Amino acid sequence: MILAGTDGARAGVVLLHGRGGRAAEMPALLDHAGLAGVAAAAPEAAGNSWWPTSFLATTAQMEPHVARGLAAVAEAVAELEAAGIGRGAIWLAGFSQGACLALEAHARIGAGLAGAFGFSGGLVGTADAGTDPDPSLYGHAPKRFDYGPGHGAGRVWISVHARDPHIPLRRAEDSAEVFRSLGATVATEVYPGAGHGMREADIAILRDWLGPG
Repeated sequence: MILAGTDGARAGVVLLHGRGGRAAEMPALLDHAGLAGVAAAAPEAAGNSWWPTSFLATTAQMEPHVARGLAAVAEAVAELEAAGIGRGAIWLAGFSQGACLALEAHARIGAGLAGAFGFSGGLVGTADAGTDPDPSLYGHAPKRFDYGPGHGAGRVWISVHARDPHIPLRRAEDSAEVFRSLGATVATEVYPGAGHGMREADIAILRDWLGPG
């Protein structure tokens, strides 16, 4: 766990790396956004990957890995709270796999948190919703999104490329609708063409939402 910038911090962010990433790389995202007074807590996945498959894989394949990821997020939130940052000033954010985990954690265990940023990500889902492959989900079957009351509110950002090789546009769009149903204020950005990465709009929204009010 990397913990940085907690002295006098007015807000905190749990930063979740993507596949092959490292926790030590993540606090630089706040520096790039020019954010002062924001603490970072960055857990690291075993083997630098939160799960070994596509996040679209079946619940049986995904759930053990998601459970470990959720535990890491909960620990990171607890570290920020122990540093004196109120739960309502703590955000979740991640890229790619980390984006999927950030969004899933906010929907499952995010009661009272400020919100979540999913940079090239979508919800994992809580259960399988059939077995028939869906071309719009890259040949995977759909999922159910049954989240408990009180979670997933606040502000949520979801960005994705129109032809992202890892994140189907449909899953990103469905995720936005799920968060709206949970009471969140949701903003989305669909970048044209193919790609998988953060863009300037992602940095801008991070700066806007986490900057001094």
